[in-house]
Amino acid sequence: MKQYGVQINAYTSQVGSIKLEKSYAEMDLSKAEENIVRCPDAEVAGKMIQYIDQVRQDKDSVGGVITCVVKNAPVGLGEPVFDKFHAQMGKAMLGINAVKGFEYGMGFKATEMKGTQHNDEFYMDGDKVRTRTNRSGGVQGGITNGEDIYMNVAFKPIATILKEQNTVNKQGEQVATTVKGRHDPCVLPRAVPIVEAMAAMVMVDMIYLNKMYS
Repeated sequence: MKQYGVQINAYTSQVGSIKLEKSYAEMDLSKAEENIVRCPDAEVAGKMIQYIDQVRQDKDSVGGVITCVVKNAPVGLGEPVFDKFHAQMGKAMLGINAVKGFEYGMGFKATEMKGTQHNDEFYMDGDKVRTRTNRSGGVQGGITNGEDIYMNVAFKPIATILKEQNTVNKQGEQVATTVKGRHDPCVLPRAVPIVEAMAAMVMVDMIYLNKMYS
């Protein structure tokens, strides 16, 4: 990635109902590594950590969202139909354990917008075509346009909790079960580097595919 100047940063943007309201552009994403929950905002990180600890004490688990940003992506990666860039990225992210959802750009928020609100206007920045806004998340028509690629990956609360739960045994009988051992109440902090790695692998694949057919 370095030879192409591509930078990939992921961070925890939501734990349960505790959300980081700031845009990635307003923060120093390198600060995500300064706390155990991997959130670049120290104040919000503190609230997340406190909530996760509360969930742990309750012998329960909690999910959340990891945001990933790809900067300096080459223009023209992906195809308009069978090999869309965002489809390949979504496939990779949905392959991570505990992932239940994927969105890029404005994602589901786009459903509440009009075309005039969502469209990104083009303009010339020297000899480069740019967009004044980036609601499409750096991908238009399945192809990267050179703007920042940003996406959200939703993680469920893990199923393995220390509380007693009802289940069915091999004999088909309704029974209660409990588990023992060390189990994380929230997988998001551990999943941040996994999301970054998945994004990097997709970027490498798409760059080499682009070079192969160009």
